[in-house]
Amino acid sequence: MSTPQSSDMRPTPDPAEDNAFFPSPYSLSQFTAPVSDLSGADYPRPYSGGRWKILVICADERYLRMENGTMFSTGNHPVETLLPLYHLDKAGFGFDFATISGYPAKFELWAMPRQDPEVMGLFAKYAEALKAPMKLRDVVAEVLEGGSDYIGVFIPGGHGALIGLPESAEVKTLLEWVAAEDKFLISLCHGPAAFLAVGKDSTIYKGRKIVAFPDAMDAQTPEIGYMPGHLTWKFGEELQAIGFEILNEGISGQVHKDGKILTGDSPLAGNGLGKLAATELLAEVHKK
Repeated sequence: MSTPQSSDMRPTPDPAEDNAFFPSPYSLSQFTAPVSDLSGADYPRPYSGGRWKILVICADERYLRMENGTMFSTGNHPVETLLPLYHLDKAGFGFDFATISGYPAKFELWAMPRQDPEVMGLFAKYAEALKAPMKLRDVVAEVLEGGSDYIGVFIPGGHGALIGLPESAEVKTLLEWVAAEDKFLISLCHGPAAFLAVGKDSTIYKGRKIVAFPDAMDAQTPEIGYMPGHLTWKFGEELQAIGFEILNEGISGQVHKDGKILTGDSPLAGNGLGKLAATELLAEVHKK
């Protein structure tokens, strides 16, 4: 089932902010759906140890300024957040949610698959935690004290990941900890923009391979009103500059595993990345 077709390519004004816009009706009809693919979320031996959980770093900013001065009303993409979490939840893992500010996680609710009872049920299950996340600075302090119960870090997609996360000193510290402690790093679509927090002089990602949303496609989406203008920078180019090799040129639902770095190319990869992450994390805990 798909969103009803529309020919209107004009970005929809967001009445909550001056000169801000949601995606056009046409682009929503092309890139969102009221239900999701949740196939394969069957884990006969879920984790039951109770200790290991995933730190989910969410975007807490909504408005992304475009090159033409308009604002894109964004946040965390629901499918790119909830589908991976759905699999990890089914696999028995717990979550801690954190934002830079400690303020609520923001969501692109215009992309929410509202006719999907499984996804909406999961959203309801964690709604309070998403509205009252941990402050990232406090998470860093806890992690650096040692004995962390995090088996990995998940950074959801959505253009909200371009706001604040790539410059965050706390994200930098956590990414360095993930690399040093051989933890899992899971992300998709625009989420890998947060990897830039390690800084231009870092070599921890040199030669690593990922998939992510292509810069070339970001440049095309204003033509159909998905964004009200062009981005002011290209996160894929920046990722390549710190050593990443981006494997995809388009989007197909591709996922990729490079050691413990697990990535997906777009919302189409939400289910596949969830399966990959759940399978890899279960293999890790069952060998401990």
